[in-house]
Amino acid sequence: MFALPRWQLSVGLSTAVFVLAACSPRFGPEEASRIYLNGDIVTVDAADTVAEALALRGDEILAVGSREEVLAYRVDRTEIVDLAGKAVTPGFIDAHGHMIGYAAMSKLVDLAPPPFGVVESIPQLQAVLRRHIEEAGVAEGTMVAGAGYDDAILIERRHPTRAELDAVSTRHPIYVMHVSGHLGVANSAALAEFGIDAGTPDPPGGHIDRDPDTGEATGRLEENAHIVNMMSAVPKPRAPWAALRLFTDAEDAWFRYGQTTICDGRTNDTLWPLLAAVEWLGWRDADVLVQLDYDTMKDDLAELHEKYGDNAQGVRVTAAKLTLDGSPQGKTAWLSEPYQVPPPGKGSDYAGYPIYSDDELYENLASVLRIGMTFHAHVNGDAAIDQLIRVVERLKADGLYTNDVRPVAIHAQTTRVDQLDKFVEHNIVPSFYVLHTYAWGDWHREQILGQRAEGISPAAAAAERGIRFTFSHDAPVTPPDILFLMWTGVNRVTRSGTVLGPDQRVTVTQALRAVTIDAAYQYREDDRKGSIEPGKLADLVVLSANPLTVDPMAIRDIEILETIKRGKTVYAKP
Repeated sequence: MFALPRWQLSVGLSTAVFVLAACSPRFGPEEASRIYLNGDIVTVDAADTVAEALALRGDEILAVGSREEVLAYRVDRTEIVDLAGKAVTPGFIDAHGHMIGYAAMSKLVDLAPPPFGVVESIPQLQAVLRRHIEEAGVAEGTMVAGAGYDDAILIERRHPTRAELDAVSTRHPIYVMHVSGHLGVANSAALAEFGIDAGTPDPPGGHIDRDPDTGEATGRLEENAHIVNMMSAVPKPRAPWAALRLFTDAEDAWFRYGQTTICDGRTNDTLWPLLAAVEWLGWRDADVLVQLDYDTMKDDLAELHEKYGDNAQGVRVTAAKLTLDGSPQGKTAWLSEPYQVPPPGKGSDYAGYPIYSDDELYENLASVLRIGMTFHAHVNGDAAIDQLIRVVERLKADGLYTNDVRPVAIHAQTTRVDQLDKFVEHNIVPSFYVLHTYAWGDWHREQILGQRAEGISPAAAAAERGIRFTFSHDAPVTPPDILFLMWTGVNRVTRSGTVLGPDQRVTVTQALRAVTIDAAYQYREDDRKGSIEPGKLADLVVLSANPLTVDPMAIRDIEILETIKRGKTVYAKP
């Protein structure tokens, strides 16, 4: 049977929906379209109330309270949902992820280690690439791109080399991307395709690794030397509906993990047309909150902020995104003290490096602030956080920055306590990538920070200061799994089973707030999202158990049973 692409169906379906809506039953202001009973309604309101019942009226929350109070809104047409002991929470909010990047990376050769993949050694990585070339019948000269390898997990504890990728094939350009997304390794054919040789200079904010004896490129490309070549290596959809399918595949993945508001955290000039098309076609159920990549979109910021900045639903431009440093697990983050174990070819004083000078960052942020936008700053290393604070203080002194700007410090991995005090002073919201404690906690302690690793993602210290922080998964670096994210923030257990920084563990309530109401606050949407309260959107998740009452180590095992966006079921567990 021939199936029309979704975009061709949209016009006819929208007409049909309009006709049906005209005939559908309408509910009065005090009449519930649906009522949930016999479960825990975890409201995440100011008092962290757990209620007995919940009433919806269409796409909004009508009432929440006791069974008797809520049933007062029942009419003959009200749908009654028996939760049978299950729990309802606000829809989870993606504080920082890369929706379109996740979709694109899902089409590449999967080189991830357990528990997300299977690659634990360089021979395994080579075998996976060879098998892909053979089974997919990849023509000679066609780029082979893989993603997700992790030197922290590989048995060899290092990156693959150009020679090792040449051993897979010299007739195919091969580029494999590190799990962090901040660096990759090319074989000889890929380096030739990228136009990189011994005489190629490092780009600003990037590094081409070289053999110290010969000066030849080793194949490893970092930061801005990596980003442009990564974009060229990723295969592009061949048809408009294939590009739109990338979006819907990613949206479905986020819904499976209970998220009703999705982030695309570094939308560049290549990705923006897809999101613009999605919005124009109305081809989405989720709200998609966009941070535009400053370096590629700076000339378009004002226009897109004006056009999309006030969208109450759908695609909304929320901020400009600037990347100030790299990745700690990739050893490109900018630290104030040297790495515990420097990367190959670096001395014992190596501490990473910045992407911008202070003056460059000042001018970039000033241009964002002058058009009335806020900004999200990628800052993993504490030296990068120092730079952000210095420049914010300069902007404040010059009258360009006020505390109402409410910028976001993305990842904020190695934030020091004195920097948290500065976050309070300047109303900077940290979005902690707390899943690092599990995925790379042992690596942080062994290779990156030594004893300093105990303090990564200092959420408890932030809570002590009254900071409204968020938790983010940075998908596709790790899956967009909010419950796993909460589990890491509450338990801080590493892959080896040890606890990293027990004093920085947060309560389950704090973790839940970090992915609901405080994430809504980060995006200035807490007036309509993030908690279950009358008048707010009916963005909800039905869970198999209440995360507040299970054993904290069992949070990651809770099942997402249903995801509800504006009163509509967008995912139901089969």
